[in-house]
Amino acid sequence: MIIAALTWWLSLIIIETLALVSTFQFGITIAMADVVSLNLLIATAGYITFISLRYYQPNPKNAVYLIIWSIAMAAICTIGHHYIMIRGPFPREATYYAYLDASQLIRGLLVWLMITLIGVMSWIWFFLQDLRAGERREHDTTKLARDAELASLRQQLQPHFLFNSLNSISALAGSRPEEARKMIQQLSDFLRGTIKKDDQQLVSLQEELKHLALYLDIEKVRFGHRLRTELDQAEEAKHLLLPSLLLQPLVENAIKFGLYDTIGEITIRIKTLSVDNQLLITIENPFDPQTSQPKQGTGFGLNSVQRRLYLLYARNDLLTTRKAEDVFYTEIKIPQPA
Repeated sequence: MIIAALTWWLSLIIIETLALVSTFQFGITIAMADVVSLNLLIATAGYITFISLRYYQPNPKNAVYLIIWSIAMAAICTIGHHYIMIRGPFPREATYYAYLDASQLIRGLLVWLMITLIGVMSWIWFFLQDLRAGERREHDTTKLARDAELASLRQQLQPHFLFNSLNSISALAGSRPEEARKMIQQLSDFLRGTIKKDDQQLVSLQEELKHLALYLDIEKVRFGHRLRTELDQAEEAKHLLLPSLLLQPLVENAIKFGLYDTIGEITIRIKTLSVDNQLLITIENPFDPQTSQPKQGTGFGLNSVQRRLYLLYARNDLLTTRKAEDVFYTEIKIPQPA
């Protein structure tokens, strides 16, 4: 931008000099002195205006101050140029001095227009800079608020699961100490993996399922033979990305409504597919229509997942639930990066 402005100004100086020489038959020396001195004064006034507007930008109601400023700067430039050309060490040409006196008013008007143009362009430049800075601040504030909400949602998921696990460990400690120790080790591995993932926004499906397996191992100690899981994973979906720690609350919800209101063994099925550049995950759990109400099973777990997906992808249609006979389905779609 600076190079373009300098090129434009140099071209203007050359054109003005040639115009004075060809039109008024002035010598090249005095014509060059006239043009260069005037443009240097205009450039100095423009630079002062630019610097001034960096620290004070009048609003549209106070635009009159910019006009008054440009008139004052134009008057100073015109008078200063006249003084330089009269007192300066230039060839004495009566024709030039007559031209100088006769053109002073028009020259002052042109100088004012140029300084006003510089002032308006500077004001627009700084206005747009402030506007972009405000947008960046708003974007940063929104991002910080979103990240804080995401972190809060993820942190709220852990205490409920942790309390249940500790209660199970306490129950097992007296009757089955070996299983209690095993569960403590599994819980330690799970929480260690959770801490490592706290700073990761997206992880591969394969990595997420490995972490989910730790959670399921703990739940299987709690519920014993009653809980079974089946994983149907498409090969092409292994390396697709999804938000970290997203599946655990969904599976926990499936276990809650599959085991708590039923008797006997249940099977939680997890199916993953790659469809139209999206990761499609379906979680199935049985329920007893007489004792369970899956249509109300959108508690904190599902709500938190839906909220996370909205914050990350700005869409409310990525999590859906449905029931068919005695099976409850939770489906999520994760758009993949382009």
